[in-house]
Amino acid sequence: METTKQRPIGVAAVEALPVNRAGAPSAAYAGAGRGTPRVLRPILSLDDFEHAARRVLPRPLFGYIAGAAEDNLSLRANRTSFSDYSFITRTLVDVSKRDQSIQIFDETYSAPFGIAPVGISALSAYRGDLALANAAQADGIPAIMSGSSLISMEEVQSSAPRTWFQAYLPGDRTKIRGLIDRVRKAGFRTLVATIDLPVWANRENNVRTGFSMPLRPSLRLAVDGMTHPRWLFGTFLRTLVLHGMPHFENSFAERGAPMLSTRAIRDTTGRDHLSWDDISEIRRLWDGPFVLKGILSEHDARRAVKIGADGIIVSNHGGRQLDGAAASLAVLPGIVDAVNGAAVVMMDSGIRRGGDVLKAIALGASCVFVGRPFMYAAAVGGQAGVSHAISLLRQEVDRNQAMLGRLSIDDVDRTCLHRVS
Repeated sequence: METTKQRPIGVAAVEALPVNRAGAPSAAYAGAGRGTPRVLRPILSLDDFEHAARRVLPRPLFGYIAGAAEDNLSLRANRTSFSDYSFITRTLVDVSKRDQSIQIFDETYSAPFGIAPVGISALSAYRGDLALANAAQADGIPAIMSGSSLISMEEVQSSAPRTWFQAYLPGDRTKIRGLIDRVRKAGFRTLVATIDLPVWANRENNVRTGFSMPLRPSLRLAVDGMTHPRWLFGTFLRTLVLHGMPHFENSFAERGAPMLSTRAIRDTTGRDHLSWDDISEIRRLWDGPFVLKGILSEHDARRAVKIGADGIIVSNHGGRQLDGAAASLAVLPGIVDAVNGAAVVMMDSGIRRGGDVLKAIALGASCVFVGRPFMYAAAVGGQAGVSHAISLLRQEVDRNQAMLGRLSIDDVDRTCLHRVS
């Protein structure tokens, strides 16, 4: 599949905006045009999607997406870490033919960012897994489907064949091979194993907002649903009527438990005995690109290379696991140096602006992944919302790349940055 570089706007937005020679919207462009759904027109940044999603989603679901572990130390650190660096620009550089496309695992993508896996996304947005994957496919960026998803991997892969699949490894070792076989048969090319979840984190925020898994019907949940009719009728009831009760579809070789079942939590626990031997076995079973997500130490990065991982994603799980874990950006340079080109180094956690994307790229990431903002976008506007979010972030990367004086993403390196602290 060919990718279109520097598309001016996502597929759901305006296709006829004035563009400069780089294919990006002209400086006069602000906001979204007449072709964009009305609900998306006031949204000018990824943060705007969060504010809009708060009005759309019931409190438990918004809290599930927004929250992190315990005191949110890592959640905050993920954002503040970007302020440790400022940009150094180069002026009077001809950047009229600038290009932000990248190549990963012999695939060309139109921008240096992608969509991170977000669990139970079809509960927050109608057919959420498809909305995320289809928008990414249409706009030429990578997307990782969550193993904690409510739509089958086969359906998502059929609709968006370039999607990567993220596996939460079953605690029962005998089920790992069956899951890997299923992912292969579904047609996925790239497998991502999340390895930073030996036990569930202490997410007190979920309790405070009324979220639980399995989801327990309650008067509070009912009231929250009725006071958010867009979600109640447009997502929840629409899903029940057209597709039945959502199940955890992709945890094993077979269909998982219903979302309301007491088995749901048991299906996602018991991983504390897994080890590097299990990862080595998966490497032997999987013949496509293999990525490990959740690495924060140089030691683990070197070990990932040793067992044959093709890529790693530097990640503290968006602050949702060990509170107080280092910000992904803070440890990224050391991990890049430790890997020394032997694997593709990527990053997630804390990305909100095009400047954030370029800072991570300058520190050695080949690509970054964004989770919460794209999930908010799906909740607010479905696939059109995700496409609009992609467009906004792409425009920010384009503007900042031009002002940095860098013609391509390969030109964005550590000479672009000044360490503030």
